Amino acid sequence: MNLFATCPKGLEGLLYQELDAIGAQHLKETVAGVAFEGDIALAYRACLWSRLANKILLPLAEFPVGDQNTLYNGARNIPWEEHLGPQSTLLVDFIGSSGAIRNTQFGALKIKDAIVDRIRDVTGDRPSVSKQHPDLRINARLNKGKVTISLDLSGESLHRRGYRTKQGTAPMKENLAAGVLLRAGWPKIAARGGALIDPMCGSGTLLVEAALIAADIAPGLGRARFGFEQWLNHRNDIWLELREEAIARKRAGLAKSRPEIRGYDANLSVIRAAEDNIIQAELDDWLRVSRKELADLKQPTHKVLEPGLVITNPPYGERLGDVESLKLLYQHLGERLKTEFKGWRAGIFTGNPELGKQMRLRAEKKYRLYNGTLPAELLMFSIEESQFVSAAPKPLKAELEADAPLSSGAQMLANRLQKNLKQLAKWAKKQNINAYRLYDADMPEYSAAIDLYRSEQGDLYAHVQEYAAPKSVDEARAEQRFAEIQAAVPRALDIHPDRVSYKQRRRHKHSDGSQYQKLAERPDGEIINVIEGQARLQVNLWQYLDTGLFLDHRPVRLKIAEMANNKRFLNLFCYTASASVHAALGGARFTLSVDMSNTYLKWARNNLALNGLSDTKHRTEQADCVEWLKTNEQEFDLILLDPPSFSNSKKMPGVLDIQRDHVALIDGAMKALAKGGTLIFSTNLRTFAMDRDALSAYQLEDITGQTIDKDFQRNPKIHQCWLVRW
Repeated sequence: MNLFATCPKGLEGLLYQELDAIGAQHLKETVAGVAFEGDIALAYRACLWSRLANKILLPLAEFPVGDQNTLYNGARNIPWEEHLGPQSTLLVDFIGSSGAIRNTQFGALKIKDAIVDRIRDVTGDRPSVSKQHPDLRINARLNKGKVTISLDLSGESLHRRGYRTKQGTAPMKENLAAGVLLRAGWPKIAARGGALIDPMCGSGTLLVEAALIAADIAPGLGRARFGFEQWLNHRNDIWLELREEAIARKRAGLAKSRPEIRGYDANLSVIRAAEDNIIQAELDDWLRVSRKELADLKQPTHKVLEPGLVITNPPYGERLGDVESLKLLYQHLGERLKTEFKGWRAGIFTGNPELGKQMRLRAEKKYRLYNGTLPAELLMFSIEESQFVSAAPKPLKAELEADAPLSSGAQMLANRLQKNLKQLAKWAKKQNINAYRLYDADMPEYSAAIDLYRSEQGDLYAHVQEYAAPKSVDEARAEQRFAEIQAAVPRALDIHPDRVSYKQRRRHKHSDGSQYQKLAERPDGEIINVIEGQARLQVNLWQYLDTGLFLDHRPVRLKIAEMANNKRFLNLFCYTASASVHAALGGARFTLSVDMSNTYLKWARNNLALNGLSDTKHRTEQADCVEWLKTNEQEFDLILLDPPSFSNSKKMPGVLDIQRDHVALIDGAMKALAKGGTLIFSTNLRTFAMDRDALSAYQLEDITGQTIDKDFQRNPKIHQCWLVRW
């Protein structure tokens, strides 16, 4: 018989090899399919064993179509009475169009009419249509003025193996997953006992398909039915023999030594779906899945594993996730691979290959595939140091002329900066602190805050915020002092001027309603990452007035990391959610970060992704925290309440004044606090006075002294902080 197998685009070559291996003859590869020849047993074997095909079709006729009459007459000339009886049910699948046949439903209708009219004329009775479970499916494809009409021997698409009863968002089809595994070299890895790990396994499709391959299990063995079973020419004796052979091979495959196959995902609901699918596939005594953040990805330690394959289909921004956050997710994935899986191979299937570059690994092979209609690539990596891509050093402008003298004022400031650096640098290194305040208006003439940031690559940056000069200071004199700060900072700290950011910290009201102006962006869009405790945090020194990290709150964040284990953490007025990152890395059961600013929440999601933390377990929510507390019904064990001193944003119905409103805010937050829980309240309002009488129902513990680190001891009023408990 002449036969045709369809498949997802990009898998034609693999399908050709697969059909050749099971005995197909005279194969010819075409777009999204392979034509071949074989007897009825070969057709059944292809339906049962093909891991890649969507359909196995038996072409009955091909003819030109000029109009609806030629379509009808051509279809009516096929001897349908040889294929189905008058009591049978059928369904016609029609693909394609032409000038005469513009609608697929119309094309399907004309062929259906031709079939039932032919059988009625021959037998005196006519078959009926069934859209759900027809006895026979007919496939018609109209292309370039010709129609090919075939029997669909597979019935429902072969990618539907029968085990996937539950799924997550945007799942990978089973035959595409099998194709990805074959391209990744999994059969050879499995044969030598190598392990497979999917760190973002979703509902487990890659895991199950990997097990079916490793255990030599026919992918069609779990299906309830095939399209050929009610065909009049069906040979049930041949089919039963093939099934018995497949069952015997399954028993043998499951009895032999099997490679370790494990899956992880941060989303508990998809892990539950994966467990159900694995049970349905009868592989629950072999495959293991568990809830795990990407941040915790390591080789399993219960036994020594043979180097194997890490393979996954991470989100890529078309339907899931935010692209900026996903860049950091891929970056983190690359880092985990380089740290934990040296000597392994890795395959990343993505619809956005640019994201793959964030992993900083050289792809040794790239395979073009399609996920449905979306173009995609399988990127293959060898996790070897020779394949690691080092970050290119950022180009700097020409160095300052070394002999350019400083003015007496600039030299005086430089001396103070060097003195402070000598006092603080050793402390910072000992405490593993990479961002700290060096100078805070120590000299009244130079009224500025100067902070140092060391990136995770070890580069040193300075951030200078000049405070507004008093009205009594002449404008020209203020400009001169600012120029002297600019001259002194790079020289005193031995930092290239391209790595020093200068800002004037003045509040303004802008036409868009914002209080702080978005400053000019760096031409290279430079954002650096700094390490704080266990956390990696994004810092933008150039674009906004604040950098994304309030340095005075460092001790509070580190305290949250210590307190958060197994806690439900709420971060109100979360800013860039650095505290949520610390809570998550400290073992929080989950975190919720609430803020009114979409800009800050996007930054927050980046910080979470940078640390391999998913938005399923660590959510962000855009809301006015004051209003959110009024309707919240969730309960938390640990809450951070760090509101601004004052806010009159257009996004909120009223004005927030922390001195006036702190009692109502704390009351609202305490309603969300579980018994035995802790609320951390902090404010930067220097004149703030806690209304203890109004809050007498709670235990108030002033911990301000414990939260002022050495770099802020010159300015102990930088913030106030309390623990509030029932």
